[in-house]
Amino acid sequence: MARPIAETPILSGNDALRFEEAINNVRPLSRSRRAAMDAEYQSFTSKVTINI
Repeated sequence: MARPIAETPILSGNDALRFEEAINNVRPLSRSRRAAMDAEYQSFTSKVTINI
């Protein structure tokens, strides 16, 4: 039987400030990094089969 999902904790103090700063200063991925991640994903999915 599944366990109930716990409530999400509320951030406060320095944790909240760091989280808000990180959210407001997101740096986009470079094209080369994005291409490398896509190639890695394609390589992984070509090796894995999921039977449902």
